[in-house]
Amino acid sequence: MTPPIEQAPLTLIKNANVYTPKPQGIMCLLIGGGQILYIGKEIPVLSHHLGINEVDLEGRMLVPGFIDGHAHICGGGGESGFSTRVPPVPLSEFTLAGVTTVVGLLGTDDLSRSTESLVSQVYGLREEGLSAYCYTGGYHLPPTTLTGSVKSDIVYIEPVIGVGELAISDHRSSQPTLNELLKVAADAHVARLMTNKAGVLHLHLGDGERGLSMVRDALTGSEIPARTFNPTHVNRKKDLFEEACELAIRGCWIDVTAFETGDVGYEPEAALTRYIESDYPQDKLTISSDGGGCLPDFDCHGHLVKLDFGKSSSMTDVFRKLLLSGYSPEKVLPFFTSNVAQLLQFTNKGMLAQGMDADIVVFNDNLSVSHVMAKGNWHIFETILCRKGMFE
Repeated sequence: MTPPIEQAPLTLIKNANVYTPKPQGIMCLLIGGGQILYIGKEIPVLSHHLGINEVDLEGRMLVPGFIDGHAHICGGGGESGFSTRVPPVPLSEFTLAGVTTVVGLLGTDDLSRSTESLVSQVYGLREEGLSAYCYTGGYHLPPTTLTGSVKSDIVYIEPVIGVGELAISDHRSSQPTLNELLKVAADAHVARLMTNKAGVLHLHLGDGERGLSMVRDALTGSEIPARTFNPTHVNRKKDLFEEACELAIRGCWIDVTAFETGDVGYEPEAALTRYIESDYPQDKLTISSDGGGCLPDFDCHGHLVKLDFGKSSSMTDVFRKLLLSGYSPEKVLPFFTSNVAQLLQFTNKGMLAQGMDADIVVFNDNLSVSHVMAKGNWHIFETILCRKGMFE
């Protein structure tokens, strides 16, 4: 099959091996207006006057689009001079990885990069056909904002869904006190009540010995719900991961990053395997890429010794490794889809059902991405890139 030159008003996908994430067997889907209009075993009878593009997947696996909940869409880096600033991430870096929804954020550099530039990049990705959102703030306190406060950014700026990634247990952080952390968390929580947005405090975890102790103190010493605190990079150290798993029992969502950790941490597929094989709540873990962000290694004196950069494709690699190791798609898909959507209050994302957004990924038998549809439009068709960003 060749990519459709012009998208028809309706797309009928036939003979798809559907996971919603639950296995449904061979089904067909009718797509129109950016949504799933029908999903079922029977092929709907439709008039040819409607303008329909039919696609036969011949039994290939079809799943919800991946949600990358932590990406530096404006670029990250800058920790070894201005020349190490990563450029903004282009559209195809996400779609080629099967990512149809992304959440952008600021990291170490929340000075030369701003909430204004982050929101602008969100709108740019949306114009190119991706679902995009962002956090206000960054590593440091006081947080960088657009309106002057975390609460009003979340309440009044539509793409802003929470605050982060605020750094703790890291030499690059602003060394926040417990009281300062609670004030930011309280603003995020109240903004959630006002808007029904996620209202999470997305927390960058470094290599510091304090680990997640401040989050435990926040849960014990305040009335702020556990779901507000969302630590990421929790697999970077083995003892940190065990701490995070205990927080999941208390109601926090925890986030594994798809990066290499060496001997000190759990590789992402190992972390997910460890979690799956435990009694921990399976709906409280997600995985993200840190795409566009720098992945530095520092020595004990804080000197940079190695620098790498994250890509959304690292998530897809983890998904593939887990399936090749013997896990069924329905066991691991929630970490990439429905769990993220539940945490971030994306009510039309993360699952396949009538009325949901038409965000779809199709895998070949070798588990490579063959098709990607975002909001009802093909971005990848039979492995061919149909849509590129403006400057790609």
